[in-house]
Amino acid sequence: MTSSYVPAPVRRKLRAESDRRCAYFRSSEAVTGMPLEVEHIRPRARGGQTTLKNLCLACHRCNEYKGERLEAPDPATGEIVPLFNPRIQIWHEHFRWSRDGIEIMGLTASGRATVQALRLNNDDIVVARHLWVAVGLHPPPE
Repeated sequence: MTSSYVPAPVRRKLRAESDRRCAYFRSSEAVTGMPLEVEHIRPRARGGQTTLKNLCLACHRCNEYKGERLEAPDPATGEIVPLFNPRIQIWHEHFRWSRDGIEIMGLTASGRATVQALRLNNDDIVVARHLWVAVGLHPPPE
């Protein structure tokens, strides 16, 4: 999490809006056991402000992997494209769950770039998703 101060009312609004789910990989804080952090969609280092329209909740890993990035290469074309913006884009238009509910599949250039850049299918999370699916906690409802 960045060191910028986010007022408590803004944090509460983010929690209510997100249903306490990571904006990028959509699993809930309760299922993952990972506390969510306030993430600047446009990083402060890139001119982003600490305002509701530039904030979302993300798990630590997504926040860390995103870092100061706004764009990344689309693995299908190599073209540099904007990363998914959870404030202005709809998750299911850019991503879907694999048939078994274990991996996130990018449907658009932005979705594919975000899956790769934020490592949404890293080895650790894939192992955890196998367990969550087995006990009926995954994939998350949309």
